[in-house]
Amino acid sequence: MMVDKHTVRENAEKRVKELKGYYRHIFIFIVVNGFLYLLKTGVLNSLLPETFPKESYYYDWINANILIWAVILVVHTLILQRHKLTFFKKWEERQIQKYMDEDRGKVDKYK
Repeated sequence: MMVDKHTVRENAEKRVKELKGYYRHIFIFIVVNGFLYLLKTGVLNSLLPETFPKESYYYDWINANILIWAVILVVHTLILQRHKLTFFKKWEERQIQKYMDEDRGKVDKYK
């Protein structure tokens, strides 16, 4: 099979772009959720204006936000690592082979 250098470069550039997006996602996750966590724990209270709500119950949603975003980050990680996760591809190939064998058996049965 002949692989053209242009295609190889395009694929490599696509992977690098995906990786940059992933690293950006991690950075934003850490910055935003770090800030929210510091806000929730009261570490930033001295820096906030007087009118800003400082009661801890006001920030109960932050834990759910971190958890949901972490799940999304895990999914992003799995998508990025899809080339290394061969289990799914091998499973797919086994299923195709199984159905081909079944169909072949049905055809041979009626010959």
